[in-house]
Amino acid sequence: MTRKYEADVVVAGGGPAGLTAALAAGRQGASVILIERYGFVGGMSTAASVYPWMTFHTSHGEQVIKGIAQEIVDRLMERGGSPGHLRDTIGFTYSVTPYDAEIFKLLAVEMLKEAGVKLLAHSFVDEVSVQGQTIRSVRLTGKSGRIDVFGKQFVDATGDADVAHLAGAATLKGREQDGRTQPMTMKFRMRGVDIEAVRQAILANPQNFYHKTLFSELDRLPLTSVSGFYAEWKAANVPINRDQVLFFTGPAADEVLVNCTRVQGLDATDVEQLTQAEEEGRRQVLLMAEFMQKHIPGFANASISSVGTQIGIRESRRIDGLYCLSLADVVQGRRFDDGIARSGYPVDLHDPTGKGIASAFIEGGGAYDIPYRCLIPKGIDNLLAAGRCISTSHEALATTRLTPSCMATGQAAGTAAALAAKGGTSVTDVDIERLRDALRQANAVI
Repeated sequence: MTRKYEADVVVAGGGPAGLTAALAAGRQGASVILIERYGFVGGMSTAASVYPWMTFHTSHGEQVIKGIAQEIVDRLMERGGSPGHLRDTIGFTYSVTPYDAEIFKLLAVEMLKEAGVKLLAHSFVDEVSVQGQTIRSVRLTGKSGRIDVFGKQFVDATGDADVAHLAGAATLKGREQDGRTQPMTMKFRMRGVDIEAVRQAILANPQNFYHKTLFSELDRLPLTSVSGFYAEWKAANVPINRDQVLFFTGPAADEVLVNCTRVQGLDATDVEQLTQAEEEGRRQVLLMAEFMQKHIPGFANASISSVGTQIGIRESRRIDGLYCLSLADVVQGRRFDDGIARSGYPVDLHDPTGKGIASAFIEGGGAYDIPYRCLIPKGIDNLLAAGRCISTSHEALATTRLTPSCMATGQAAGTAAALAAKGGTSVTDVDIERLRDALRQANAVI
């Protein structure tokens, strides 16, 4: 017999976007069910070790992402789970926010309980029931067998636009000319790293590192991030298609998170290709660790301490929404009348086929708006997207995909879904000023 649940708002995906969406909806007084395939929430932040969170600020240091995202950071800090926002010593962004993933996992569930959200973990959406342009329910597969979850409003925070796709909404994938997506990365941690030796190597040979690195401030700032070791990488000729070494320090004093593997040409929405990506990513982890132990100062006595539960996914499916955020919108720092979130993260486009990363920085005040229309898929009246699968171009996704931005769009989607459920309207009929006012009252920056 199929088990049945019902709620005002049903959120699929318990990553940063889904978490904040569920919290926002619950705090608006809606009954909420959050569906998560793993036994813990946090998405890419916990399952794929996407660390640290980048960035809550513009390049000028103005904080443009607050709300629930900042509350999470504050509460982590209270528990010793984060030092808060620190300067990005690479200099690509203004800040990075280290966090302890295990403390975050528990805090997130506690916050969900406080907001009255029902969490269904170990559950995977595999079918969507649609009548006309309205989703009636989603069907889950899990240890309990089949479960039908009925709702008034739905939020797709799966990262891969799974709900939108299964509902028959139009979706996009990859770059426009060939559908190629940004590479996947299997991230891993190493312990036993001599961070001071790394710092001294940077100061001794600045030209061997990213040109924006805060060289003149490394004697007073904690070393949070490193990009470079170009000479060592080139000489070793490691068979990974990239051009630099990239890692982030913490949360422990001798620990780093290595972001160097690069799996290209595979589709994260195809089970066979995703399986292949996992294998290739783990093979590259061992190659990278051996290279760093042999060639990078400070890593001689280091060893792998953990590897992501799954490979990190930068790009897969995204909705074809009522508005598609463009590269020009981002770079020009465009404002929108229906803006529901802001972001100051530059375009950080990892080449789908080549070695490099294409960057573009935001003009003017250093931030751009994300309009509400980017959360609304065409053809479905009671569905919103949040996080990595909102409606953007391939290039614009290279900034909206970052965790703080996903948290911000999640808070907006959850708030809007609760307002629509309460008012008995479609998501397109939500009063935008009422939504923006509700977000402001919840300390979001818009």
